[in-house]
Amino acid sequence: MRTKCHHLLFLLAMLFLGTSCVSNKNMTYLQGADLQYAAPQDIGQEYSLTVQSDDQLAISVSSKDAELIEPFNTQTLIGGGSSSTYSNTTNTTSGVSYFYVDKDGCIDFPIFGKIKVKGMTVNEVSETIRQKLVNGYIADAIVTTKIMSFKVTVLGDVRNPGVQSFTGQRLTLLEALGRAGDLNSSAIRTKVLVIREEDGKRVSYDVDLTNPESVFSSPAYYMQQNDLVYVESNKSVKVKGSTSYTYLSVSSSLIGMLTSIVSLIVAISK
Repeated sequence: MRTKCHHLLFLLAMLFLGTSCVSNKNMTYLQGADLQYAAPQDIGQEYSLTVQSDDQLAISVSSKDAELIEPFNTQTLIGGGSSSTYSNTTNTTSGVSYFYVDKDGCIDFPIFGKIKVKGMTVNEVSETIRQKLVNGYIADAIVTTKIMSFKVTVLGDVRNPGVQSFTGQRLTLLEALGRAGDLNSSAIRTKVLVIREEDGKRVSYDVDLTNPESVFSSPAYYMQQNDLVYVESNKSVKVKGSTSYTYLSVSSSLIGMLTSIVSLIVAISK
């Protein structure tokens, strides 16, 4: 009988060990990254945030002469204002205004009218406007552009789902998930869905968070404006936030495990 008990304990230990191994394999992020990136590697993917329709741009035009920038800081702009800063013993006045990018990818800029900016980086927008200004308007013009409407939506099995507004120009998928409070334990980490609008089309990417190559090489690693990130739950969670389904699933699992244990005991006792 003692031998049979030893066999039973051994089988139970193997059962729990196997369950633990499977759980860790599906739960651990970036498996093998410590070895894969032990030696420094070049980052092959360049980050480039481009202007999209429905964006809001903050464009600052600076000059030593306040009168020169006045036409570019009119009341027709949203939130227009001016400030004076002191640099290299010379007063430099700048006006910061906000521009909406319409569905055609254009902004309505004072004097110059419609300027196509969709698909440009913020540096390219600044240089395009600067070239127009120095050509007969403001010889010492300095233009800076910033995207003010960078937002992504994270839904599904995360701790804090919702829309995230971001003021920087660089946001990664891991950072977006971190801002959402990370994934819940019931989330599927091997298939995170990212939906994006590109060139008037909707495309999707699947990212395996347990695989560093899948994460860092994905076109969705660097977030773009209006990206949608969806994290699916495993089958044990039928409805997000529904305690009845969660308890039912856990109870079913425990009942199944107990049934297996009883079956083993009966089989060994014969």
